[in-house]
Amino acid sequence: MARGIQAGDKAPDFTLPSQSGDQVRLQDRLGERVIVLYFYPKDNTPGCAAEACAFRDSHETFTDAGAEVIGISSDSADRHAGFASKHRLPFTLLADQGGRVRKAYGVPAVMGLLPGRVTYVIDRTGTVRHVFNSMTNIDGHVSEALEVVRQLQAEQPALPGRLRGLVGQYLAFDCACSAGAATTGR
Repeated sequence: MARGIQAGDKAPDFTLPSQSGDQVRLQDRLGERVIVLYFYPKDNTPGCAAEACAFRDSHETFTDAGAEVIGISSDSADRHAGFASKHRLPFTLLADQGGRVRKAYGVPAVMGLLPGRVTYVIDRTGTVRHVFNSMTNIDGHVSEALEVVRQLQAEQPALPGRLRGLVGQYLAFDCACSAGAATTGR
């Protein structure tokens, strides 16, 4: 397993299917909003439903503070669709079947078996600003993430629409150039 992503690290980019079947790329979401990315073990289990509903109940507060909430588990997009519908979840759930993204972030497993529960707050530039890891403190995932999002909003106010698009394009170009330099040895 990869070393766990920590505050100050660049968030690994990924593309995964959402509960609607759309492909969602992290890089495409950066520049516009702070991302609250939370990994959870499994849809339709008591702890995971409680966490999803806690994020749901705070969704408007996160949105008003300039953040987008995204949940990730190894469940299928179809299973996510049912889970989101059952609990009226207004945010995106992504299907990481096979656990590739979970491994890239270094999310630990409990006793080597049960996928862990970790929340990352990622700023508009793609830097992880906060990591919260707890299987049992569900409220902590939401409250700590919201506190960091509010701090980031004060530091980095949301950009006007045209500038958001330009920042997103720059970040995508910069990442592509960095990847090219790494493969060409520049």
